[in-house]
Amino acid sequence: MEEKVKQKRLHKMHMENRNKLEMTGIVDVISFDLNKVILESDCGMITIKGANLHVSRLSVEKGELDIDGTIESYAYSEVNSYAKKGESMLGRLFR
Repeated sequence: MEEKVKQKRLHKMHMENRNKLEMTGIVDVISFDLNKVILESDCGMITIKGANLHVSRLSVEKGELDIDGTIESYAYSEVNSYAKKGESMLGRLFR
């Protein structure tokens, strides 16, 4: 069997006036609501917090994402993938 080699994409982030955020290098959107968006990127997990957040454009194939709303903060974490851990969401909640 052939193994797929995961190729890293260029990760860029461009924010305008804390109201519009454009990102590349996005692997997956883990969760999102009006106050928080959790993403998996080639550079680790990204948590974006704010108010009235809206994912206006998402292309997983291209790794591109646009978010509109009031952006209050964003933070990177070293956890590279939820899927690599082999745990379900419920398993992580009840640790």
